[in-house]
Amino acid sequence: MREGSLSAPIRHPVDWQNPQFYDEAALDAELRRVFDICHGCRRCFNLCDSFPRLFDLIDAAPSGELHDVKSPDFKPVVDACTLCDMCFMTKCPYVPPHVFDVDFPHLMLRYRAAETKKHGIAFVDHELIKTDRNGYMARFVAPLINWGTSLRNRLGRIVLELIAHVHRDAALPRYSSETLVARTKMQGVEINRAAPAFGKRKAVLYATCSMNYNDPDLGMLARAVLAKNGIATETVYPGCCGMPQLEQGDIAQVADNARKVAAALMPWIDQGYDVIALVPSCTLMLKLEWPLLVPKTDPLYASIEKLAQATFDLSEYIVDIAAHQGLASGMKPLAGPVALHLACHARAQNMGAKAVEMLKLLPQPEDITVIERCSGHGGSWGIKKENFPVALKIGTPVARKAVGVLKKAEEMQRPGFVASECPLAAAHIVQGVEALGDTPQTLRAWHPIEIFALAYDIERKST
Repeated sequence: MREGSLSAPIRHPVDWQNPQFYDEAALDAELRRVFDICHGCRRCFNLCDSFPRLFDLIDAAPSGELHDVKSPDFKPVVDACTLCDMCFMTKCPYVPPHVFDVDFPHLMLRYRAAETKKHGIAFVDHELIKTDRNGYMARFVAPLINWGTSLRNRLGRIVLELIAHVHRDAALPRYSSETLVARTKMQGVEINRAAPAFGKRKAVLYATCSMNYNDPDLGMLARAVLAKNGIATETVYPGCCGMPQLEQGDIAQVADNARKVAAALMPWIDQGYDVIALVPSCTLMLKLEWPLLVPKTDPLYASIEKLAQATFDLSEYIVDIAAHQGLASGMKPLAGPVALHLACHARAQNMGAKAVEMLKLLPQPEDITVIERCSGHGGSWGIKKENFPVALKIGTPVARKAVGVLKKAEEMQRPGFVASECPLAAAHIVQGVEALGDTPQTLRAWHPIEIFALAYDIERKST
């Protein structure tokens, strides 16, 4: 049998409604089958902390083989997985259709789903992942919450660490008093009037909890860039994509979210609107995860599949505009050197490096340094007290490359940018740069669409 596969990876539906999915003996047998394959390969040793933990477990066994490792010792391996999908998409030679049929992230999901079914989700984790409730409530007291979670508020962060197990040094998203949906209603007509090709192509923005509750300014900036290029947009937010719940193994809740969002977006799709998700993790859910999690027998499965086909990542959509109708004229050159981190969930969409392609549409795009390594953040995983130091360690190679770009910018006497399509990853990389010391300039996290917008003299209202 040849090693590896030259065929494109495929994924099987997640059979989470089958009682066998949660059977402890069957799950343990599959864990051992896959872990033994991983032990013999070790190609993923530097992707995340799951694999070093697994290999250390096996190496420490008396025989140096998996059969001497006790099953309860597998839990730290599972806990370290951030569901980034990089092992499946970029490293593993044994993913289906290979006969070994290895899907490590979905096996970790199965383990967590079995844990959740048996024990439930820990109270603190259960409350943290209620992004819609938290975002809705936070908007009424956003300044107070932002003060309480600021890294400058050391006492507040110590208390938060004690109560919520969130590391006192982990940067947290700020909340906005005004949602993206509300802001769109006030300024939507004005922005759409600026679209010179109004009616030729139109899109609905799936706001995502991140843009709706945390950074509506960035969502508005994206709308302005699209309007500049003739795209009329509307903004819709029926609810979270369910990625936080997926990380905890609550697949039933994710499926419910998928049905709710798909039902809300279908009328737009039927009217000829494209769907743009503003965060790669959410785009990944709509495109690839939902069709695997909602059974084909479900009445809304056809809608979910249709939504998957109609959904674009933001950078992907702008590249598509450039390819099929051309971009609006008047763009300025790249403002300065860019350290561009490719978010794992953007890479996992298997669409190519669209953020890079987008910035290379600008005049003179020579100063783009592409970073294809995990930032280390991993969603809600990276902010935990026990995980944040590990997250910084994993992200150190990314931070070092970013420092190199910033020093180059300083030598050129131009601004330097640290950017990622993932808002959490971008902020985490900035923290990694600061942790290295010798920061050459004032830092903030950038999204590639902000850098692209500068070419049109479009700037966000706040940072």
